Amino acid sequence: MSDRKIFHDSVVPLPQQPGLTPQGMLLAAAEPQHDEDTMDIHFSLSLQDGAEAQLEQRVAKGEVIPPDELEKIYTAKSTDVDALKNWLKSEGFTITDVTPDGIYARAKVKEIAHSLEVSMGRVTKDGITYNAAYNAPSLPTSVADAVRSINGLQPFRQANKHLRRVVPADGNRTAGGGLEPSPEIANAPPYLASEILAAYNANGLGVTGMGQTIAILIDTFPADADLTAFWTRNGLPVTLAQIQKINVGGGALPAPGGEETLDASWTSGIAPGATIRIYATGTLSFVALDRALDRIIADLPANPGMRQLSISLGLGETFMSPGEVNTEHAKFLRLAASGVNVFVSSGDAGSNPDSSGHSSGGPLQAEYESSDSAVIGVGGTSLRLNAAGAVSSEQGWSGSGGGRSRFFPRPAWQTGQGVPPGTQRLVPDVCAAADPNTGAFLVLNHHPTQIGGTSWSAPIWAGLCALMNEARIKAGKPALGFLPPLIYPLLGSAAFRDVTSGSNGAFHCNPGYDEVTGVGAPNVKELIARIH
Repeated sequence: MSDRKIFHDSVVPLPQQPGLTPQGMLLAAAEPQHDEDTMDIHFSLSLQDGAEAQLEQRVAKGEVIPPDELEKIYTAKSTDVDALKNWLKSEGFTITDVTPDGIYARAKVKEIAHSLEVSMGRVTKDGITYNAAYNAPSLPTSVADAVRSINGLQPFRQANKHLRRVVPADGNRTAGGGLEPSPEIANAPPYLASEILAAYNANGLGVTGMGQTIAILIDTFPADADLTAFWTRNGLPVTLAQIQKINVGGGALPAPGGEETLDASWTSGIAPGATIRIYATGTLSFVALDRALDRIIADLPANPGMRQLSISLGLGETFMSPGEVNTEHAKFLRLAASGVNVFVSSGDAGSNPDSSGHSSGGPLQAEYESSDSAVIGVGGTSLRLNAAGAVSSEQGWSGSGGGRSRFFPRPAWQTGQGVPPGTQRLVPDVCAAADPNTGAFLVLNHHPTQIGGTSWSAPIWAGLCALMNEARIKAGKPALGFLPPLIYPLLGSAAFRDVTSGSNGAFHCNPGYDEVTGVGAPNVKELIARIH
């Protein structure tokens, strides 16, 4: 037998004995009839020698790298790609996609087990049963050296959506038997887009996001009727012509569940002049998310205004495989180097999320993808306005995810008042309204509703970024580079409202930076004036 390289970081450990795990998963032996099932596997490839370290340094400085330079340097070697493709085909895999840093392939369970030398079993999580590898995969050394990780062997690990729905007890009964929010009162929850713009000093600036494109990464598309009803209630001149829908995998998509509607409604609500591109993955498996990130990267040359991406998904770091984290980090680095600011919700389970995204005694941890050092982690607040629309109070929301990364070291730019000593990446970076009890107006399944979660604060920030970029272009300045190196020096200035009360469990709001609200809530007018 030829020598092989084992990819220990490509899976998370599973108990060898069948039965119920402490995380609530049910493990069972493989069943012969499932040998013919197919699985999608992603072979992530390392970049050329030294390229990733150089890219890290340049992104940390806020550099934007020209597309032709990125394409030339920051890709895997073509000889490595060809060698792996040929081996996969010889093993019975079907190549479904090839990107600058990876190969997507599909094969039957029995072929995967044989080729990658993995033991396959059955894992049931949240009522769904998956084929899954129990041990780390391996490859012959002749093709293994260029491979970063092998992803997709444990598809029960999926990202969670970061939204929380609230139905007021005194709401109105709908025809379907549900409840709607009470009749809207100005500057009272559920908040409208104009009220949030005013709260963050983003109104009256003469910008709407015109010329900008906001990408959204989620599993499905919102209903057109829900979007148009939201725009009508908010008095916004947005049309469906501004919504572009990309079905990344080309297959069937799930029915709208709320997240996709919240993301599209509120990015367009904050930046009504922008184009919204929704990248629907079909599932929330990390291989599907990887493919969507690759599609977004591939679409950048044809969409130069796509300088902001909103992601309202995450999973506690303890449930992630290091290989998948490294894979997505390379993609986020490339997006940051291209001038795309990626806003990721920090989570809705406070400082101790479990594998389902709930705060039911999970370990102390930050959630990935918000903990990636190449994105902007967005925490949440409880925002209250007075009758005139001014902010009467803003506290850290108890559900706001935050903490210290297990994967990423402290970036050089993460410094300033309140930043605790240590060597770990801290989450979040910034914050905005999230508490569902002081939540957002939304139309879902034809009915008005009140909704929240950091799934609200992330699209708010993506929309605000589009406003800032339009203002910069109007002023003859280049669009924003990677935002964190630009905003941390503004910690404590008028560009941010410091949130000094509230807690997410283990962490508490205090003057300056904290692991609940980051550097604070934005003052967009000041940010536009102060970022050079």
